[in-house]
Amino acid sequence: MGGEYTADWGRTLASALEWWRDAGVETLQEDEARDWLARPAPVQVAQAAVTSPQPEVLPDTLAAFTAWRTGETVPEAGWLTPKIAPTGPLNAPLVVLTDMPESDDQDALLGDSPAGKLFSRMLTAAGVARDSVYFVSLAVARPLAGRIPPDQEARLIEITRHHLKLLQPAKLLILGQTASRAVAETNDGPPANGLVDVNHFGGHTEAVASLHPRFLLDRPAAKSEAWKHLLLLTRGSL
Repeated sequence: MGGEYTADWGRTLASALEWWRDAGVETLQEDEARDWLARPAPVQVAQAAVTSPQPEVLPDTLAAFTAWRTGETVPEAGWLTPKIAPTGPLNAPLVVLTDMPESDDQDALLGDSPAGKLFSRMLTAAGVARDSVYFVSLAVARPLAGRIPPDQEARLIEITRHHLKLLQPAKLLILGQTASRAVAETNDGPPANGLVDVNHFGGHTEAVASLHPRFLLDRPAAKSEAWKHLLLLTRGSL
């Protein structure tokens, strides 16, 4: 019986090998024997380093900052509209902050546009020479939609605050609600007496939030209020 069992086992094995050969299996999958009962080793998953993008360090001198402000690494670089740099003397007695260039502005903020011409007339009437004023904008380019993208507003506010810190303005006129977000004290509009004191730009700043000239073009009745705001900074009275 032992011989018969051995012969049967051999024929069975040969039959199985012949079947695998006919199926196309000619070689073993592995050269070395495997312990199929062994527990597999844990797979080590490489952890990729997660780093948050760091915002670009802003230049710490006014000359370097203004040169950078219209370069290719600013948030507005991809807006596909012209960039207009801030203009005016560095020690200007009055700094004007607007939200963005007007659609008709070419070389200067609030320049050749209807809103710019209106504001220039207001300055002249108040006895202020336009070339004595420093003009700066929250965005150096105008978005195609005419509105600053919400996802970029915070960075533009941070950049504007840095700009104002380098300027250390004595008097700051803020035009429009969007621009007023750069100065927390004026974000909700001027108080009853109009002026607010700002102390976080490296010095003492008298600031007032006023109506934007483009708003005045649509609402002429509001010009008297804007005129009062301008006189607060230029003459110290209503």
